[in-house]
Amino acid sequence: MVRRFFAALLALMLLCAACPAFAEETGLTPREELIDAIIETGHQLFVKANGKLQRAQKAGDIYVCKNFTVHVFKESASNFRMAEFPEAALKVPNNLPADKCKPYAYGYCWEDVAPEDGNPFYIAAQFVYDTSESKQENLKRAIDFMKQVQRGDYFQMSAEYYYGMGAHSAIMIADYDPDSNTVHWMDSNMVGEKRDGVRYGKVQYDAVKDISWWADAFCKKKRGATIYRLRNDIVRADAAGGTQE
Repeated sequence: MVRRFFAALLALMLLCAACPAFAEETGLTPREELIDAIIETGHQLFVKANGKLQRAQKAGDIYVCKNFTVHVFKESASNFRMAEFPEAALKVPNNLPADKCKPYAYGYCWEDVAPEDGNPFYIAAQFVYDTSESKQENLKRAIDFMKQVQRGDYFQMSAEYYYGMGAHSAIMIADYDPDSNTVHWMDSNMVGEKRDGVRYGKVQYDAVKDISWWADAFCKKKRGATIYRLRNDIVRADAAGGTQE
């Protein structure tokens, strides 16, 4: 009963956030509204999962890591546009295909989709391992890279770490905290297990780690990571003259 109440409350918050009058009362920019909606949608999925692992095996499963980040975006972004391209429906680009990632491993970045084609993100920071530098030099750059994290950033990496090896996608839900040297994020399927050959992943919300943990994950030869950030000209589709989906 309590869980259903909070789930309904979160749904009401999202509905209010989509209302222009609500935005005027809160003083949020459309960009901030969109980020809030994305994070709340992820929170709802976290509450719905209730700590239970969700199927993350098939291409259409929303609990596959990249699918999760795309799903919460789609659920939140239909009423928003870019002021410069009001007719372009917003979307998250696919990961860059493995053959185009070379000499780096698959998963460290997305396809380069133009904003006029609906990509509202830009690269805020990027790290790739440089074999001409020492391990310590690379690690320092990786840590400096993590310090640039901001709330609402989409985070894409190719990594080797405790939970696995390969590509992973996450969404940062708070700015980098210099006092604790940590970042907070939400994702799906970073943590999981296989049951009878089928992968099941855990939905995480407000997960927190020291940035050195993240840096160590992707600071490996042929690995890397990218921070994608929403453009500043996010507006409401009705205000921009665009067509709502």
